[in-house]
Parts: sequence; structure tokens; C-alpha cells
Amino acid sequence: MPLSIAPRCFALVPCAGVGSRSGADRPKQYRAIAGRAMVAHTLTALARVARIAETLVVLSPDDDQFEAAFPGHVQAHCGVARCGGATRAETVSNGLAVLAAHGAQLQDWVLVHDAARCLVRPEWVERLIDACWDDPVGGLLALPLADTLKQAHSGRVAATLDRKGKWAAQTPQMFRLGPLRAALAAAGAAVTDEASAIEAQGLAPLLVMGELANFKLTWPGDFALAERLLVETEA
Repeated sequence: MPLSIAPRCFALVPCAGVGSRSGADRPKQYRAIAGRAMVAHTLTALARVARIAETLVVLSPDDDQFEAAFPGHVQAHCGVARCGGATRAETVSNGLAVLAAHGAQLQDWVLVHDAARCLVRPEWVERLIDACWDDPVGGLLALPLADTLKQAHSGRVAATLDRKGKWAAQTPQMFRLGPLRAALAAAGAAVTDEASAIEAQGLAPLLVMGELANFKLTWPGDFALAERLLVETEA
């Protein structure tokens, strides 16, 4: 890769899922939290990260809700591509292809962030960029496991697992566009995050300390907690 050219930073937000576990009556990214759609909180935070040149939101081909949910997306330097796939990996791969088609280079950094991590703060993203900028691989926000970890079988504990050295992955996950495209193409649709695809190439992503509040809204109770935290932050 021509590393003599200064790389840029792009954010990519896969936003093509339906979030069936959330119990919502619509794709969970459009559920209102503290008066705004969840995805609007996410994208507003990313727009406040000065080093991100542009954010690309990857929607499902039939999505007709995004513009109403986040009417300020143009002012937030936020592009939209309706090319989401059946899996996260496919959606991210399609989004990377769009970035490349619009001029992003192989050496440019891409920060992939879950739309459902709507409590992300700009300073946490900046922390990741600072840590990974000169790293040969890239990395991700993550937290070391604090709880005892159980292996389940048929609704019962089958084993207690050693939590030593284990981390819970968060997002953003930050990798260069070229290597990430190649890694996802090789790994296939089964990978659940970008770091897994990079790891499958024999590389070791950097673990950057995340935050407990940067959790992924998944279950019905997560939305009430997120609303309380957002209200407290904005108060």
C-alpha cells in the first residue's frame, strides 16, 4: 500500500438489520430514545469526531425510514448506501466497496461502528484513533471481562470458564480499507465482527480500553437504560 500518502479516516455504520431481539415494532435503529431515533444519537456522536472525513451508513435496499429518522445527515457529512446484505459481514463488505468506488484508498482507515451503540462518545472514538493510527494492524474498543463466565447447556450451567485474558469486543473497530476488504472476503459471512476476519488472516488486532456505557442495545430493557443515560448526559 502507498503509505507515503497520508491516510484518511472514514466511519462505516452497518444499519441494515431488524433487531428482532429488541421487541420493537420496527427496526431497532429507528426506535425513539430520549426523543430521537437511536441511529440519530449514534451518527451525531460520530459527526463530532473531527478526524472522521465522512460517515457511510449502509441500509437495506428497501429502507424508507432513515431520512426521516436523521434529517440532518447531509450536514453531518453522512452518506447513505442502500446495499445492505443478509449478514453484518456482507453489509460491511458492500459498504467498503462503496467507499472505494467513491475514492477511499487502500491505506485509509475505516471505523466500523454498530448503530445500536448509540451512547458512544467522541472522546472514546478519538482514543481508538490515537491508539491505532500508527499500528500496523488496527484495533478495537473492548473491555476485559469482569463477571464470572458460564458455559450453558439446555438452560443450565455446563461449565465455568476461565475469564482471565478474555475481553468483550465493542465498536468502533478500526482497520485499513484494503486489508479489511480482503479479510472479509476470505472469512465469509459467518464472522460477527471485523476483528474476527482480521484475526483469521493471522493478525492480532490491538485491544483499546472501551467503556461500560458503550454497550450494544439488544434486549428490551436496554432501551430504558440507554434513555436514562442519555438524559443524564445531556442534562
